Amino acid sequence: MEVKSQPKRGRPPQSAEDAERVRESIVAATAEVFAEHGSHGMSVALILERAGIARPTFYRYFSNADEPLNVFLDRTDQALVRGIVGAIGEADDDVAMAIAVIDSYLEWADHFGPALRPLFSELYDPASPVSVHRERALDQVRTLAVARMVELGRPVPDPLDLDTLLNACEFIVYRIAATENPDADLTARARSAMIRVAIATLGQPDDLVRALSVPGIFR
Repeated sequence: MEVKSQPKRGRPPQSAEDAERVRESIVAATAEVFAEHGSHGMSVALILERAGIARPTFYRYFSNADEPLNVFLDRTDQALVRGIVGAIGEADDDVAMAIAVIDSYLEWADHFGPALRPLFSELYDPASPVSVHRERALDQVRTLAVARMVELGRPVPDPLDLDTLLNACEFIVYRIAATENPDADLTARARSAMIRVAIATLGQPDDLVRALSVPGIFR
């Protein structure tokens, strides 16, 4: 007599799409916890509560709270660099490049919103994973900007000038991110300030003359 095997009980097999959906929900929850508590206030328990999942489910995808945070930080870095690559590739002079890069930067900041508050506040904290990610992203931005300026026939900028510009832009965008519900006027003022700093630190006298004719930069 043939004995038929009984179907196995338990959790049904998970498809690749289901697994990716759960993984993405963990990363999204981690970004929200990071926005509220920063990297030092994060914990697996907070991520579980925000994601609405059980602890075994979390550990099926990540070993600790830092791993999904690093995924999120990688994405912020890649999004910034992608935007700047597109911006500098379309520019045909320094003034146009400065404006395009800053507009791209502001779009990036608007997309990530509240998560930028701890990101910028931990920028110089060696104990935070943010500092490593931001420095790596800014290194790519520096390399891209210098290469494009050389293509445009301009001298290689002084590294100190370039760092001055990047840090000024980081601070201005942090001011926007730290403001509850920033309005269009604040963003417009921040944009003008960032462009003026860019022209003052990296531009030549003729760049300033051209910039004077661009509406909204100088009052």
